[in-house]
Amino acid sequence: MVFNSVVFLFGFLPLALLLYYLVPGRLKNAVLLLESLAFYCWTGVQYLPLIAFLVVFNYIWGVLEELLTRRRPLLLTISVLVNLAALVYFKYANFLIDSLNSLTQLGIARLDVGAVLPLGISYYIFKIISYQADICSEKIKAEKDPVTFAAYVLFFPQLIVGPIIKYRDMAPQLHNTRDRCTAALAQTGCELFVFGLAQKVILADSIGALWSDIIGTGGVGLAQVSTPLAWLGILAYSLQLYLDFAGFSAMSNGLAAMLGFECAANFDLPYISGSITEFWRRWHISLSGWFREYIYIPLGGNRKGAARQMLNMLAVWAATGIWHGASWNFIVWGLYYFVLLAVEKQFLLPYLQKGRVWPHLYTLFFVVVGWGIFTANQPGAPLGLLLQKLFVPQGGISAVYYLRNYGVFLLLGCVFSSALPRRLWQKLERCTPVRLVLFAAVALLSVAYVVAATNATALYANF
Repeated sequence: MVFNSVVFLFGFLPLALLLYYLVPGRLKNAVLLLESLAFYCWTGVQYLPLIAFLVVFNYIWGVLEELLTRRRPLLLTISVLVNLAALVYFKYANFLIDSLNSLTQLGIARLDVGAVLPLGISYYIFKIISYQADICSEKIKAEKDPVTFAAYVLFFPQLIVGPIIKYRDMAPQLHNTRDRCTAALAQTGCELFVFGLAQKVILADSIGALWSDIIGTGGVGLAQVSTPLAWLGILAYSLQLYLDFAGFSAMSNGLAAMLGFECAANFDLPYISGSITEFWRRWHISLSGWFREYIYIPLGGNRKGAARQMLNMLAVWAATGIWHGASWNFIVWGLYYFVLLAVEKQFLLPYLQKGRVWPHLYTLFFVVVGWGIFTANQPGAPLGLLLQKLFVPQGGISAVYYLRNYGVFLLLGCVFSSALPRRLWQKLERCTPVRLVLFAAVALLSVAYVVAATNATALYANF
């Protein structure tokens, strides 16, 4: 079940909110846990024993870690290894086996771990590790209520695409049983959810169709396109990726706000950045912050000399690439950003900070090329062919037809990747009727897109 589905919008969400609002404060965490379990198990209960084990283990382990002060480093190490073992087994085991087989010809059999990953495992494992690490460093006390801890781990608005919110940031609201839900927070949540939904279903899905028309099943094929069309396609993919991910993150924070939780934004207009350094302060902020706090700083950060800092950055960006998926292109993508950030840190950043236009063009160019590396594991988009199409001018299918068909959506995608919509919405703060009309129009249009996409999928499935 995803946030932009009919069953979620017209079934799960209204029932979940109604029940959550009706129960007294002391029962809200229990209801939240039950709703999160229902969300988690919607597509099957195959991985319910896994999440149940991890919740019980980490709840008990956190209490032990707080009590056994002298053993905290050892207990933290064990908990990290246990949690990472679950992540590695389900997400990376067969990738490691395939890589080893290709290097050694050992012929090790692949594991039967299922075709689909456990829902949200990359996110809730990182939430759990941050919880255990914060107990060890005495930033928090272990949660004594197992229901509250389980509600934090399984919090359904953050299961699909995060963000990775630390326990210490949610704990005050988890323990606020009287005034958790307010009208102001619910209003903010509705706005975030609807505008995030619009980003996803109106803009991201429409723009993403251009890239699918090139590399998807039944598409023209990357080998047939001209260099201008290749650039247009990868630009469309870049916009689609941002609008999709940022839209889902806004929906997540909107749902959290409707449930009484304020969560920091996970995206802050990354495509307006004037450096790669700034880009990663604006893109997937919770993940960048997690790697900085729990890997980069514990390794020594920039406190042990320039050489050690580069080594620490290499470790962080290799881990960042691996986290995104079990494929070599993700590792290459992470190392690509390590090189760019290392160059900026060594000498380029002061020049970028003095520039006006060229730093933004520089940033967009390397980010877009980076997304080419990122998407290279998709069928139909081999990295070598994509780079050849982008950087070796050649003829092929023209971009004019695609500009005519997708130009409006591409323009809207660029506009909604800028600060303009946010500023306009803020200027309308005192014009309540106008805001209401605009909000209603966006909500209705978004729902129409969801229903139309659902009907199209159902029609396609009947043939």
